[in-house]
Amino acid sequence: MTDSHGLVVVSLEPWDQVWRRNQYLVAGLLRTDPDLRILFVEPPSDMAYAALRRSQPRRGRGLRPGPDLDGVEADRLWLYEPTKLAPRRVAPGYDARRARRIVHAAHRLGFDHPTLWINDLGGSALLRSGLPSLYDVTDDWLAADRPAPERDRLARDERALLDGCDVVTVCSPNLALTKGTGRSVQVITNGVDAARYAEPQSRPHDLPPGRIALYVGTLHADRLDVELCVATSDALDGDGTLVLVGPAALEPDELHRLSEAGVVVLGARPAPTVPAYLQHADVLVVPHVVDAFTDSLDPIKLYEYLAVGRPVVSTAVAGFRDAPEDRVMVAAPDAFPGVVAETATARPRVPSTPPPADLPTWTSQTALMRDALAEARARRHPTPR
Repeated sequence: MTDSHGLVVVSLEPWDQVWRRNQYLVAGLLRTDPDLRILFVEPPSDMAYAALRRSQPRRGRGLRPGPDLDGVEADRLWLYEPTKLAPRRVAPGYDARRARRIVHAAHRLGFDHPTLWINDLGGSALLRSGLPSLYDVTDDWLAADRPAPERDRLARDERALLDGCDVVTVCSPNLALTKGTGRSVQVITNGVDAARYAEPQSRPHDLPPGRIALYVGTLHADRLDVELCVATSDALDGDGTLVLVGPAALEPDELHRLSEAGVVVLGARPAPTVPAYLQHADVLVVPHVVDAFTDSLDPIKLYEYLAVGRPVVSTAVAGFRDAPEDRVMVAAPDAFPGVVAETATARPRVPSTPPPADLPTWTSQTALMRDALAEARARRHPTPR
């Protein structure tokens, strides 16, 4: 079967139980376009890195059918996880080899002339294919703390994508400023399924008893201020518990520090269960580092927190610092623990508020991404080989 109505998504994250921007938008595109088929490229299984972390190395799972999605027929979503045997400095040219394997996997599915949606900077090697391309910028990795050789590689890859892609989309106004200096970019923020977050759910069995200060998101040192979490747990002083829900990408010593301070790290939870955790929190928190990298983000948790309507305390990070004062309390790091403790232990419990009427939804953002992908296709007319 030959199919020119295909889309190849080169993602920074795998397709798993924790849904992020790419999963929500991909599912929305599949549900609104019955002719569309998608190859979702996951990060490679990095065998050398696994060995370094003393976990069991494994080969990538290759090309395989995607999970069942409500409202989407079988055979329309495919996943591809390649294998990375060695670091780039040991085996140069990995990204070009991966690009060839991605194109080969797309051809196996009958995608002769798909559109490329590139989120991973390493996907810049795919531009040599001459296919219609969209670069979706969700993080400013050039602002993250990385070794100089890695930062130089990221800068080269990003320059290639900004110069070579037909359309560039960004998830935040800040990214529009930093990435749109030499070309036009389109802002497509994140969103939320507000109705699902407003539907009452039972208290999760693994939440500790008593008052809860809750954080939902990936636990990574690029974002999460571990020492601020420790200070917040100390301020709660047994009258409440700081709970972190999300994939734990912290170092073992950082996780140990949190545990010693009484912070409960629950780890990743399936996307459908997340609203229940948010609904049963006494306060929702954002103990983020404030720097150039976090300033580039458009946190999905902003929309989820607003949709569920519980009180929010955040450091002065992008998105949250611009939210209405009656919905988000922005606190400096030295005041943050006390504000969280006061809000979490308030008697009576602070009531929930309705979501804002203008809250972006995944339905509206899917429509914007669909238009951007159509524009990329319209700007490029590949010649059959």
